[in-house]
Order: sequence, then C-alpha cells, then structure tokens
Amino acid sequence: MVIVQKILQIIDGMSEWSGRIFMWLVVPLTVVVVWEVISRYSFKSPHIWAPEVTLFLYGPHFMLMAAYTLLHHGHVRIDLIYNRFSPRVRGILDISTYLIFFFPFCIIILQQGWIYAATSWAQNETSGSAALPWVPHVKTVIPLTAGMLLLQGLANFIRSIMLAVTGEE
Repeated sequence: MVIVQKILQIIDGMSEWSGRIFMWLVVPLTVVVVWEVISRYSFKSPHIWAPEVTLFLYGPHFMLMAAYTLLHHGHVRIDLIYNRFSPRVRGILDISTYLIFFFPFCIIILQQGWIYAATSWAQNETSGSAALPWVPHVKTVIPLTAGMLLLQGLANFIRSIMLAVTGEE
C-alpha cells in the first residue's frame, strides 16, 4: 500500500507541477492579445501573425492544464447530486465513469493525437496565413495532454477503488 501511495504522489506531483509551469502561458498570451488590440484599434495596424500566435498559446495553455484541473477536481461534475451519495457509492460511480467514458476518450485522443502530430512533423507543417513553424510542436501537445490525463486519471481511478472498498475519503 505504501508503494501505491508513493506512485500516486508522484503522479499528483507531475500534474501539480505541469499546471504550475503551463499556467504561465497566459502571460505571453495576454501580451499578444493586448498588443494586437492596441495595434489594431489605436494604430490601425493589425498583424497577420497575432491570431495564430494567440491560438498557439491558448491551445497548449488550455490543454496542458487539464491534468492539473483533474487533480484539483475542477472538471464538470454535478456536485449537488454526487455529494449526497455515500463515499462508497461515489467511489463506484467514479470507477464506472472512468471505465466507460474517461479512459476510452483519453486512449482515442492519445492514439489519434499521436497520428495527427506525427503527420505534422513528417510534413514539416507551417501555419496557414503567417507560415509560423510551430505547428508540429503545438500538435504534439494533443498526445502529451492525453498521456498526462491518463496518468492523473489512473491515480484518481485507484483512489476511487480504495474509496469504494474502504468507504473512507
């Protein structure tokens, strides 16, 4: 049991630190958006690269924060109903939803994201209008996110099994 707890702590630590690191993507994202708004409306000089850079920053920020959000129970759940159940029932519900929805979704995203990113790398893809070279890097975030979610989901799944068996949070 001690080994399992240590593995869960390592996974939680990875999710925690990934969230603490990638949350900072919001700073350059904000700078680009503010710069573009000022440039567009004050100087009548929009930039062709600004919308793409905004997407290239927001997408990874949003996706790479997913495991952190799962760790801190920030994803959508109907807490008004869920919290009325006993701990054992909550554990069983979590086990069911992880098996039926979460793991299949993450595995499909991991598989398809891997293909999507590998194709982008193979083609040395660039962005549409500004020809920015970061497209393969951004697309690599998809399978990376799925892998991180799978790890954190596995940790939560193990905790759900323990909750269903023991009835203790």
